[in-house]
Amino acid sequence: MARHTTFRFCLDPTVEQSVALARHVGAARFAYNQCLRLHLDAREHHRTLSRRGAGTDAVDRARAEVPWSRFSLINAFNQWKRSEAAGRRFLITGHGVAEVEVTGLAWRSEVSAEVLEEGAVDVGRGLAAWTASRSEKRRGRPIGHPRFKKKTRTGGSFRIRNKTHGKRSSIRVGAADRPRSVTLPKLGTIRVQEDTRRLRRMITTGRARILQATVTHGVRRWWVSVTIEAADLHPAVRHPTRVDDDATGWVGVDRGLHALGVAGTRDGTETLRVQAPKILTTRLRQQRRLARAVSRKMRGSANQRKARTRLARHHLRVRDTRQHFLHQVSNQLVKTHDRLVLEDLNITGIMSNRRLARAVGDAAWGELARQITYKQKWRHGQIVVADRWFASSKICSSCGQVKLDLTLKDRIYTCGHCGLVRDRDLNAAANLAAWAQDHTPAVIDGGGRGGARDGDRQAAGPVINACRRDGTGPHTRVGETSPDDAGTPVQTAPVA
Repeated sequence: MARHTTFRFCLDPTVEQSVALARHVGAARFAYNQCLRLHLDAREHHRTLSRRGAGTDAVDRARAEVPWSRFSLINAFNQWKRSEAAGRRFLITGHGVAEVEVTGLAWRSEVSAEVLEEGAVDVGRGLAAWTASRSEKRRGRPIGHPRFKKKTRTGGSFRIRNKTHGKRSSIRVGAADRPRSVTLPKLGTIRVQEDTRRLRRMITTGRARILQATVTHGVRRWWVSVTIEAADLHPAVRHPTRVDDDATGWVGVDRGLHALGVAGTRDGTETLRVQAPKILTTRLRQQRRLARAVSRKMRGSANQRKARTRLARHHLRVRDTRQHFLHQVSNQLVKTHDRLVLEDLNITGIMSNRRLARAVGDAAWGELARQITYKQKWRHGQIVVADRWFASSKICSSCGQVKLDLTLKDRIYTCGHCGLVRDRDLNAAANLAAWAQDHTPAVIDGGGRGGARDGDRQAAGPVINACRRDGTGPHTRVGETSPDDAGTPVQTAPVA
């Protein structure tokens, strides 16, 4: 088991199942908002004690009670949902005496408890990303503080972890009489529209294990994404292992707007050229017409809701078409090349240019790099990211002369020193391949199988799902959730 992947299916629920799915979405949103409220209240209580000049012990105790991690948030929510603050009712005895009965959340038994816990986990992840961004431990753009979620007509999701009871899993794909189905706890067996044969074969043969399932409410549709831990790909589809001192075979991939991707070797041989489809640009006229239809309808009316649905379905088609095309390009690259070089583009900075923002967003350079990265690792290939300040477009791939007056309009690179005339994108791809060949010992990790270099901005961010060591204990107090329940695997402590 070495890689994680996801199978996405379109659900076909009944009316009763749709109501139950919507109830779980609301429960996940409620748990998220309540955990965030508990965290903010605890922080405000700590600040109040500090302003009043309370004793040091009281201030430290209040600070320690602020839930920050996912485990502390789960424990705080579990304690709150059984308390009087979550729900109570008055009972009148036969003698006319009123008694208070603590009920807690009366509806908590109608939804899966894991949905509520995953809401607390999401708050913990948001707080961890926010604190890491403030302390400059997380690269990239600043991460804001988690905010409360709003209720909408469409959208929303919930997540359920897979638990094994004996040999039976709580999340199952396919049944004996209904192969096109997914079984979820508290929801039962729900029909899906796609074929699940491939996933069922992987699970039956022991090549996959279900980790969790995420249900999302889209535009008039319900989707389920089954995340699995799968075995490595077959050796026949993997790239052959290269020796450590082999620095050849690098292929540079230049991403652009005129040509989405151009792959070339160091000597200038073009191996792949993909033209940018410009999916959003070709359908922009229809998008504007649908947007005008939404603005012309009366606000809050049924006609406006229908117009918004049509506009949302248009955006969904554009996104799905772009994703399908990017998967085709990334698959073609990783299947035919075992060593790829990508350029480290400042996509966020380029998007600030109003003349290029729409075209860059339509090209989806970041998504293409993400797909190439993880697919190449699946096939045990090597991939590196060139330095951001390496001027691959302005350097002559033959003599190394830098052309400072090169503009975006120049599609043909002409070197004034050696007379080289070559396509601009192919020249950049050749420079990237040469850069990787010259910097191979510095950028390849020690495993010999490659991977992105340290500090790659395409995958910046701290690791927040670290494993815990043995000996931490499954429970600390009665009623608390253990790390095992929250889905954290156990990692054996290293030998000293």
